[in-house]
Order: sequence, then C-alpha cells, then structure tokens
Amino acid sequence: MSKRFKTSVLSLAALTVAGAVSASDYGNFDGYTLRVKLIGGAQYEPLYTLIPQWEEATGAKVDILSRKSHFELDREMKQDIASGNIDYCMFSNHTNFAPQYDVMTQPLDGLIAEDTLAAFSPLVIEHATVKGELFSMPRHSDVSNMYYVKSLYEDADNQAKFKAEYGYDLTPPATWAQASDQAKFFTDAPDRYGTHFAGKDEGITGRFYEMLVAEGGALLNDDMSPAFNSPEGVAALNWFVDLYQAKAVPAGTTNYVWDDLGLGFAAGAVAFNLDWGGWAAYFNGDDSKIGGDVGIVLAPTGSSGKRTGWSGSHSFSMTKDCDNQEAATSLITFLTSHDAQMLEARAGILPTRTQVWDDVIAEFTADGNEYMVEIFAVYAESMANHAFTPPLIAEWGEISNALWPRLQAAILGDKTAQDALDEAAEDVLEVMEDAGYL
Repeated sequence: MSKRFKTSVLSLAALTVAGAVSASDYGNFDGYTLRVKLIGGAQYEPLYTLIPQWEEATGAKVDILSRKSHFELDREMKQDIASGNIDYCMFSNHTNFAPQYDVMTQPLDGLIAEDTLAAFSPLVIEHATVKGELFSMPRHSDVSNMYYVKSLYEDADNQAKFKAEYGYDLTPPATWAQASDQAKFFTDAPDRYGTHFAGKDEGITGRFYEMLVAEGGALLNDDMSPAFNSPEGVAALNWFVDLYQAKAVPAGTTNYVWDDLGLGFAAGAVAFNLDWGGWAAYFNGDDSKIGGDVGIVLAPTGSSGKRTGWSGSHSFSMTKDCDNQEAATSLITFLTSHDAQMLEARAGILPTRTQVWDDVIAEFTADGNEYMVEIFAVYAESMANHAFTPPLIAEWGEISNALWPRLQAAILGDKTAQDALDEAAEDVLEVMEDAGYL
C-alpha cells in the first residue's frame, strides 16, 4: 500500500453508521481474516455491531478469538506473552495497562495519520503514549461519578430520620465520610444496601488508589518505593473495611467486578453507586428498575478535599507479529472514528475525540434529554479537573496483584488495614527493586 493511500485511509473520510462505508475510506483487504481479542461486557458490545460494515467495505473478515472482561483478557494476554503465542493482529487495551504489553505491542506512530490524531484530546493521546511511542488508539475514557436513586433522597420521612440520626441534611454525598453515613442509613438488607464496590482484581486496587489520593496519600514515593502503607492508606482502606463490617454492602461485594455493580444498581439493590459514564443510559432506561429515578453528582471528596478520580482510556492496539498492519490499522481507525464514538457516547460512554463531546451534547439538548445533558456536564467537569491515572509504568499490574488480595483480606477481617498494607508494601518494594527503580 502506498504512503499516499495509507494516509487517505487513516485520515477518516466520513463514516456514516447508518449508511455505506466504502473501501476508499478504509482500504481493500479482500479475502483476509483479521484475528483480534476484544474486551467484552455490557458497555463494550454495542460498538462491535459496526464490524460487519467494515467487513463489507473492505472485503475482510474479523475473527474474534476472545471477548472477555478486561481482567480475564489481561491474564490471557500475559499468558500469550509468556508462551510466545501471539497469533493475532489487534487487541483491546487500556492506557493504564499498556506499558505491561510493550514486548508485544506495535507502536502506531506513522500508521495513524496526523490529522486523525489531531481530532483526539491531547491528554488521552498523551496517556496512550509509552516512552514516546503511541501504543494504542483511545476508544473511550473512564472516570467514575456518583449515581443515586432520587426518590430515596427526596422522601420526606428519610430526610427527617437521617437528620435526626446524623445531624445534617440528607443530600447526595459530597464527602466520602457522608457516603459512609448514608450507606449505613439506607441499608435494609437483604432488599437494599447502601452501596457496593468492585472487590477484587484491579477493581479494588483502583478504588483504593483513588481513595488514597483523596485522603492526601500517594501510591509511590518520588524514588518509586511504596508509600501507600501510610496513615492516609490505612484511612482509605478502612473506609471499605468499615462498610463491609457494618454490612452496609452486600456480602458478595468482595467478588464483584464492574458488570455486577452496574446491574445491581439498575436492579434497585443499592441507594448509590460510584460508576463509569457508560452505564448512564442503561441506568435511566426502560430495562432498569430505577429508570426515571436516577440522579448524578460529582464523586465525593476525601479528607484532603480532593475528589476521587481514577481514570484512563480503553483503547485498541496492534501486535508486533501482525501479518497485515494496514488492515489492523484500518479497523482500529474505524472503531475509534467520529461516528463510532457517537454510537458509544449516546449511551454515556465518554468519547476521546473532542468534537464528539460537542456533538453528542448538542444532540441530547435538541432531543430534550436533560438527564444525559447533565451526565455529560458532570463527566466533563470530572475529566477536566479531577481525573488522574495511576503511574503509567509496566509494573502497575504487579503492584495491583500485590495489593488487591491484601485489600480483600482486610475487608473480610482477616488482617488489620495496617498489616495488609505493610505486607503489600514488602512485595511492591521487591517489584520495584527487580525493575531497577531502586
């Protein structure tokens, strides 16, 4: 393929989701089968309904080898790296995880046209860049804010009882201390709990990390040694411990991952739920038991005054062993195009193209969808002023794997918060020493 043709393909002549997609837009790969591994789950599947359009336009076929949760996919790809069995071209990635896959990742510099890159938020492109190389194309961004059941907060009896018990007015929590009070107040087990949280894998690591930052702590010191086994770390972990021991969250929450949280909130099982933007439309829709009764506020602040805001971007990457870089780049470009992102943004998923933010808000405004306009206003504020990533280093996964079983043990009452964090710190210190930081 000529450089001129490649540039024209990847500069994204308009994709019309409802109309035709042509080979002149995305290339001709007649008879080729592109093997991919993709993230699965309720938030991610609708985008893949567009793949047949790309197949029809290009003559290629897409063979999806895996469609798993990100935690399961992460484990599978690490097994692929260990075995050297990387017989696919493209995979779902995440900017927080991307440095771990450097040995298998083909940088996209020179494959994605500059005018295409210019359409994306500079911050998300920065987060997708590892050691100066573009490792992935950001599909959508993540940060969590607080959804709540409006009728529970607006109920006069609830308001009076809460004020009598806690001494302040019942409104959606502005601080995590208030969230703790309210979780206990709203719990009416087994019919309803105050809240819940992801309790295993990177889910609990990330939640602890952002609570740690909100408490004024840090994950690592400037010399890259562990810093999380601090008074701020103990306070952050004890927030989860306290709610679990008070039975203000479901007993199974230590095994929950993201779909469990979203589906549980939509089922009316909890009063409030810290969650990603991608659930917004579903929560308020016809298939949700709380549809029409959902509110949204910014994530609460910790004792430092800083909000939680663990963030990053889901993305697509190419493998170094890919046997058709042009076809892989074409599909990556197609699945991160303006109209593909509009499809996801209509569900509340946060786009990485700047124009899509404007266009989807204008669309919601024209449709009179005040709920989704509010969703995007809250998430725009969060992404602009409160979002932060974990350290963008290859060792993030190892840090998480050292932390989350200890966090879980403390939540279950098997260890004190201090002991759990001290044990994790010993392992993380070894990880950082082995990596050459110390």
